[in-house]
Amino acid sequence: MEEFLVKLQDMMDSEDELTMDTILTDIEEWDSLSFVGFMAMANAEYGKKISPKDLRKSETVRDLYNLIQ
Repeated sequence: MEEFLVKLQDMMDSEDELTMDTILTDIEEWDSLSFVGFMAMANAEYGKKISPKDLRKSETVRDLYNLIQ
């Protein structure tokens, strides 16, 4: 879980401290580029293909984590 948070923070190039309860809309760097970047990271790092529809339902970092499980 900690490794996921580090990868997510690096992928978004965010200075914010992320927790599993962080709300995505509160993260300044969570934008369309991060959206696509997360789908690429999920596929490359975790072997998961995530649909944009499922990703749009995510509200917190925990929701993103659950998508890759």
